Amino acid sequence: MAAPPERVFAYLLDVNKVAGCVPGAELSEVVDPTTFKGKVKIKVGPITVAYSGTARIVDRDDNARSATLEADGRETTGPGSARAKAYMSVVADSTGSTVKIVTDYNVAGRVAQFGRGVMEDVSRRLVGEMAACIKANVEAGEPGAGAGPGPAPGDATASPSTSDSAPPQMVTAKPVNAIGLLFSVLLARLRGLFGSKT
Repeated sequence: MAAPPERVFAYLLDVNKVAGCVPGAELSEVVDPTTFKGKVKIKVGPITVAYSGTARIVDRDDNARSATLEADGRETTGPGSARAKAYMSVVADSTGSTVKIVTDYNVAGRVAQFGRGVMEDVSRRLVGEMAACIKANVEAGEPGAGAGPGPAPGDATASPSTSDSAPPQMVTAKPVNAIGLLFSVLLARLRGLFGSKT
């Protein structure tokens, strides 16, 4: 990702920003800086399931740019549940940053009947959209990213161009049929795009 590690790490832990990139997700409450509640609606095959749950940042090291996240949720209309734990770190590379994630998650209930293969295929598609959304937003916020040369310093008479000087607009996720639990489960699966290790 063409952005410095500090910026990427801060963005990934800002639930208000990341939630907009999670298809089907709705952030309902930020309890405190490390705990948040939300809902996510997913569809696997003919089944649509809504989960309501809580995610927590249980360990965070800003110097090492690493964090551990835990999430759990329950179906709003059934006995199903989902639980996840993810360790995330952001390291510098030749282009800017690489996100590395190790994750463990379990899903029980109606969606589990489709088996691991189907769930992994749907997860990959969802993660691809989510990762692209986050990447676009982080890189759009970089000074000079996607912009041409601006006016010279101190040139108060220079008029801004119509496209290059417009403030970047936040990208949000499109609704998709997917499996996941809140943003932390989906965040943990970003390893596919960012070359992380399992």
